[in-house]
This record gives sequence, structure tokens and C-alpha cells, in this order.
Amino acid sequence: MLIAEIVIAAVIVIAVLLTVVRSVRIVPQARARNVERFGRYRKTLEPGLNFIVPFVDRVKAQIDLREQVVSFLGQPVITEDNLVVEIDTVLFFQVTDPRAADYEIVNYIQAIEQLTATMLRSVIGSMDLEQTLTSRDKINTLLRGVLDDASGRWGIRVTRVEIKAIDPPKSVKDAMEKQMRAEREKRAAILTAEGVRQAKILTAEGDKQSEILRAEGDKQGAILRAEGQAEAITQVFGSIHRNDPDPKLLAYQYLQTLPQIAAGPGNTFWVIPGEVTTALKAVTAAFSGPGEGTVPGDSVAGSAGSVAASDDREVLAAEAAAASASETAAAIAAGVNAIEVPLQLDATHDTPAGSPALSNGASGQPGTQSG
Repeated sequence: MLIAEIVIAAVIVIAVLLTVVRSVRIVPQARARNVERFGRYRKTLEPGLNFIVPFVDRVKAQIDLREQVVSFLGQPVITEDNLVVEIDTVLFFQVTDPRAADYEIVNYIQAIEQLTATMLRSVIGSMDLEQTLTSRDKINTLLRGVLDDASGRWGIRVTRVEIKAIDPPKSVKDAMEKQMRAEREKRAAILTAEGVRQAKILTAEGDKQSEILRAEGDKQGAILRAEGQAEAITQVFGSIHRNDPDPKLLAYQYLQTLPQIAAGPGNTFWVIPGEVTTALKAVTAAFSGPGEGTVPGDSVAGSAGSVAASDDREVLAAEAAAASASETAAAIAAGVNAIEVPLQLDATHDTPAGSPALSNGASGQPGTQSG
């Protein structure tokens, strides 16, 4: 009897414990569980401690309320220009209504995948390959809007859709690589040309500045040289006028410059002013000997008077002047073949009367003197 009571008490305790255990449900945070009573939806258990009626209520599998990520690989899509591309997408969604996600759709993950593929074909089908590759943000926005509207009645909110990869055919990839290579080569050539142009511009600017500075230096040098020559000429001119030279000195200076005039290789004909001949005659008379250019009687008388009127110093000066004149005449004879002093217009050279003409040996005639 006692044993039977103990067994009954144990069964009652076990039943109570089992009832308590089955009547208590603990739901983790960001999770939810739907409760059915006799096969009908009763309520949704919130996170925390929840109580149900044991053996009457049935608790279904928990539903994750956190944002979830699903990746769909290899969706073949045809573009507007009839190219088949493989598109990988990544979908971010979150369950907002556990009851709708459990009772409105059998498998919401599969449903979202198929809906994404359908919407992707619809969106990509209205774009060509170039737009598809460059309009990812537009594609993501369109897909998100369509999926969010379609999955709203399933208690699911699509938060984000991303195109992970777009793989065109291999032939298209090769063409794109060639195009990219050509574009880069073009940009490199443009940059090289720009660099060369800038270098030439800078070089030209430098040459311009150097030429300007060089021209300024030449200008200043020419001005300074001209000022120096003008000052020298002024000093020489003033010195000559202060000393008041006579025609004999000027004629003597001209005789000294005749060899330099005749030394030029291209001087075949040159003209002597008529006034110089008068001075030359005066110099010739001054350096002539006592018996040259005068009658015998006059030379004797002049010679006696000259000896009486001159001292030794004057004799030495006359001899030095005569030697210098002889050297000058020899230099003229070496550089000039003929000295012509026509008193009237010469028919051959058309030289005015009174202007002597000198010609060197270029004509091949022997040197003569006409007076």
C-alpha cells in the first residue's frame, strides 16, 4: 500500500514538472515564435519569459528578426543588345512581421531569390552592356524598390540590394580590355604631347628673355661705344682746331694714309679731292732739293739765302722730313701703280677736273704718272 502511494506521488510530481516545463517558453532577444492552439494561430511569443497552455498550444520554430544577408550566384541575364551576362547579387532583408513571414509564404528566402532574379532580368533587359556596367547604383535602387513592394505583404523589408559582380562573355572581355588599353595609350600620348608642348613653350620663353637681355646689352654697349667715339672725335677735333694746322700738315697726313687705302684687295679705283693736289705740290716744293723745280740762277740765290738764314737744327729737321717723305712715296709706289691727276674731265673714268684718280695694278697696266 505504501509503495503504491509512493508511485502515485512520483507520477504526480513528474506530471507537474512536465506541465510546468511545457508551459514555460523562453525566447531570445531579436527572435520570435508563433503559437498555435489546436492548429490555429494563437499568438507570437515576444523575447523573454512566456507562458502557454501545455498540451494545447504548440510553439513553432523561432524566426530571426535580425537583418539577414543572402547571396545569389550566377543569375544569367540578357541585356538590350542581346548579350548574356552573369550577375551575382547580394540581398539584405529583415523580417518585420513574424506571423506574415510564417503563414503568408512557405519559404521566404527562396521567394526572395526568385523575385530578385525576375526583377533583375526585367531591369537589365532595358539596358545595354555599357549602361549595365556603369549604372550599378541605378540597378540597385530599382531592385530595392520592386522587391520591397513585393515582399511587404510577406512581413519582410528589403533594406539593400547590391550587384556583386557582372561577368560578360569572354569575347566581350577581350574587346573591353583592348578598348581600355587603347584609351590608356591615348591618354599617355596626350600627356606626353602636353609635356613636350609645355617644354617647348618654356624653352621659347627662355630664348625670348635671353635674346631680349642680349639685345639690351648690345644696345647699351653700342650706346657707350658711340658716346666714347663721339667724345674722342670731339677731343681730336678740338685739339686740331686749337693747334690750327696748315695745309702742308694735312697733305702730309694724307700721304701717310695712302698705303693703307691702296692695301685693300678690292680697291681698283679711288678718287682724290682736287684740294689735296695743291697741298701735295706745296709738300713737294717744301721737301725738294735746291736744284729741283727751279731755274739754275734762282736755285743758287735761294740756296745761298737759305744757308745764311738757317741754323744747324733747321737743317737736321729738313733732312728728317725729307727722309719721311721718301719712305711715304716708296710705300705709295708699292701699293699704287698709277696716280692720275687730270685737270679736265677724263673720258675714260668720267672723273671731274681737278680730282686726281688712283688705280692699282688690277688692270694690268704699268704704273705711270700724268701731270
